[in-house]
Amino acid sequence: MTDTATRGEWVRIHWLVLEAGDRAPNLPDDTRAVPLEARAKGFLLDGTARIGDRVCIRTLIGRDLEGRMEAINPEFGHDFGRAVPELLAVGPELRRILQESPR
Repeated sequence: MTDTATRGEWVRIHWLVLEAGDRAPNLPDDTRAVPLEARAKGFLLDGTARIGDRVCIRTLIGRDLEGRMEAINPEFGHDFGRAVPELLAVGPELRRILQESPR
C-alpha cells in the first residue's frame, strides 16, 4: 500500500474540532476530558500528499474540508458489533410460536 495520494484520489482526513478545555461544561466529565475529533472522506484537492500531511478534500456533497490525511482509499470498516446471545434465539422462537398458532 502506498502512503502517497495524488489529486482526485479518495482519502480520509482527521481534524480536531474542539480541545478538551473548550468543550461545553454540561457534558459528562469523561466526555469533557477528551477533545472532540472528526473524520471525513473525500477527493484530495491538493496535488500530492503523504499520510500525515495537512490536506484539503471535497466530500461527495461538495463540502471542502481540511485536516491531516490518515488513509488513502479507506475501507468501509463498520460492522454491527458482537452478536447478542439473547437475540440469537428470537428468530427461531418466533417461528415456533407462529407455526403453533392457529391460522
